[in-house]
Amino acid sequence: MNYSFDFSVPLAYWPDFLAGAWTTLALSLSATVFGFLVGVFCALAKTGSQKWLAHLASAYVELIRNTPLLVQVFIVYFGLSSMGLQLGAFAAATIALVINVAAYTSEIVRAGIDSIPKGQLEAAECMALSRWQTLCHVVLPPAIERVYPALTSQYVLLMLASSICSQISAEELTAVANRIQSDTFRSVETYLIVAVAYLLMSLVMRGIFWLLAMLAFPRLRRLGTPI
Repeated sequence: MNYSFDFSVPLAYWPDFLAGAWTTLALSLSATVFGFLVGVFCALAKTGSQKWLAHLASAYVELIRNTPLLVQVFIVYFGLSSMGLQLGAFAAATIALVINVAAYTSEIVRAGIDSIPKGQLEAAECMALSRWQTLCHVVLPPAIERVYPALTSQYVLLMLASSICSQISAEELTAVANRIQSDTFRSVETYLIVAVAYLLMSLVMRGIFWLLAMLAFPRLRRLGTPI
């Protein structure tokens, strides 16, 4: 085996790598925000008193968690197109990732809600708080604080899994790398560069989530609890 590494050839495409990394981050952060909102709604539905809504949310979560992300991406991209709704690759990828990560977010947040002591809920009732006030002030803040590390890991995994969206020509980092290696025939060097880029983006996302935790959860900041 006599292979000579030459990183100068793929590195000449650094603007393309940078554009792909930016698209990956934009895709991941968009899916994270909307996936969190949908996931919290599903968690509240599963723990609420409306049985039909709880069953509907449970069916959605089980369906998504037991089917491959790639299949979900194809269904959104090709399925909606077949029904006459034309979406760009970025929009379809974002919708598919939101649908996927919301199901996992729902189960994580539900676990946090279930961890809230019943005494706190009884105290909220004694103070005549409405259900909405109880959720906003008694249930969700401590629940999300407790499961925040798990949410952080899930959203970093989402960013890494977004590479699957290259299969529908979304111009994220992996799709850019596929094009560059086909032009340069330097597959090993190209994908090593991409691996380092994903590692750096993971660290960036974890840094963002750490800053959010320090702002959103003062108790963690006072205790110095790692995220």
